[in-house]
Amino acid sequence: MLARGVISATLRSAFQSPTSKYSISDGDLESRGFLFRRTISGLNLDHLNSVFVAVGFPRRDPEKIKLALEHTDSLLWVEYSKTQKPVAFARATGDGVFNAIIWDVVVDPSFQGIGLGKAVMERLMEDLLQRGICNIALYSEPRVLGFYRPLGFVADPDGIRGMVYSRKQRKKK
Repeated sequence: MLARGVISATLRSAFQSPTSKYSISDGDLESRGFLFRRTISGLNLDHLNSVFVAVGFPRRDPEKIKLALEHTDSLLWVEYSKTQKPVAFARATGDGVFNAIIWDVVVDPSFQGIGLGKAVMERLMEDLLQRGICNIALYSEPRVLGFYRPLGFVADPDGIRGMVYSRKQRKKK
């Protein structure tokens, strides 16, 4: 399902404020052993792939993941210092001016429920909004749409429906 986030002016200013408050501070997360990373440097793609699989995504070719990340405008991942493995991840692609789409928002199931997903999304949204990008969309499983609503996302705003191209296999005669 496509959930398209139209960020209100109030929310935009809250995200753009240099003193904006996150639901959990960087310091609080660091004191618990979680480190934010904003580049692919040090990101083990096999470990990231394991997180994808753990949340129900299909296993992906690591070379294709690398290529996708090289074409990503903004990304954020959380490393757990005790294991030096990624435990949360999100990325965005777009035109760099008006539009962005958020992809691959994942939190390792062992670390869900402690605020990492929200922390990653808050920081990724702040990064996009500070660049002036305010038309932000994301793809989400219907079962987790409620997670994104408090962040300002709405499903099908103003009746807008997302569409995706689907190549159907032809029946053999």
